[in-house]
Amino acid sequence: MKLTREKLIELSHGAVRVVEEHGKISFCRFTEEQQLLYKNTGNESFYLKTFTPAGVRLVFRTNSTSLLLKVNIPFATTRSYFSIDVYVNGEMTGCVNNYADFDFSGDYTKISYPIGRFEKSFELGDGIKNVTVFLPWSVPTEIEEISIDDEAFAEPVVRNKKMLVFGDSITQGYDALHPSNRYITKIADLLCAEEYSKAIGGEKFFPPLAELKDSFKPDYILVSYGSNDWFRSDVETFKVKCKGFFENLAKSYPDTKIFAVTPLWRKDMSEEKKFGDFKMVDPLIRNAVKDIENISVIKGFDFVPKEEKYFADLKLHPNDEGFEYYAENLYKEIKEMI
Repeated sequence: MKLTREKLIELSHGAVRVVEEHGKISFCRFTEEQQLLYKNTGNESFYLKTFTPAGVRLVFRTNSTSLLLKVNIPFATTRSYFSIDVYVNGEMTGCVNNYADFDFSGDYTKISYPIGRFEKSFELGDGIKNVTVFLPWSVPTEIEEISIDDEAFAEPVVRNKKMLVFGDSITQGYDALHPSNRYITKIADLLCAEEYSKAIGGEKFFPPLAELKDSFKPDYILVSYGSNDWFRSDVETFKVKCKGFFENLAKSYPDTKIFAVTPLWRKDMSEEKKFGDFKMVDPLIRNAVKDIENISVIKGFDFVPKEEKYFADLKLHPNDEGFEYYAENLYKEIKEMI
């Protein structure tokens, strides 16, 4: 039995709208207004990344013994590998990916992986169970078909809390092999919240984005910029944009708890940049938000061990194991503040 568009929307978490073209369904994490904002900046890479369903998942109770998944990957951005993870009662039962035949002994982020149509069937087991389908953080994904057993049911599993997320590549998911292993996915699970991600790989503090409110009121907001600001900007520009972003965000959501997570260690942090010392980013963010009551700052520098083996590109973006450390350490800080 093929699940209808209406049923897929009912089962989805983390999408603010749904687009259907030629019978294919795409879940969108950005509103049309937010997406247009990125289009109008002229940065095509950022705009294309708004089409990736980072943080979107389908969650449902079912008595089906099987699941059929057919998807199309129309194009790739700065990462072409992807996985769609299928979990049953909290444990991964399998995935659809395009990298199983590749050698991952080194930096797997630079390889070009195949895109296009993918199809796979999953055995879910007997009885009633909870099923979660995690969509990719890395590539746009068009759902052609999701089917379960004929006569089986699929009921939504609802989370009552919502978490709005802003950030750069690490928060989008770079470079987890599995979307279920993104640090922010794990934080959403620990908070029992539905994640709504606005994270964009390569992004810096972008005040206009914080002005464009979503239609829901989030229970938590997590913001994690600063690393790209250090790499590509200067101190004075950073001060203006950082303060402007948080002021706009606090104005948009004055009653929501906001967590500002300062940047993770990066191996190239000793390189000379016009910004100056990388370690200046943390105190500058703290200074920018010191007068905004609903913002708490969390230092992220030490969240992942400073060893190449915990980073997919060996210097900046955590791998799945690195994200495990990141999520564990970040949650320790958050739970002390809520």
